[in-house]
Amino acid sequence: MNEQHAGTVVAFDAAVGLGEVRRDDGVGFPFHCIEIADGTRTIDVATPVTFRVLCKLGRYEAAAIAVS
Repeated sequence: MNEQHAGTVVAFDAAVGLGEVRRDDGVGFPFHCIEIADGTRTIDVATPVTFRVLCKLGRYEAAAIAVS
């Protein structure tokens, strides 16, 4: 599952640094702000992104999130 995916940020709470990315096929993946590739630690909802899916702590999460 280390391939590149396209999707959209559907939720992000800057106060806690957690959000969700939804892949173009409708599957959602949570993420932590440390996974935002440009190092800003914040991203707007509705931003189109590319990302990878990694298994962390027994669940799949978005990683290497980059604005597309």
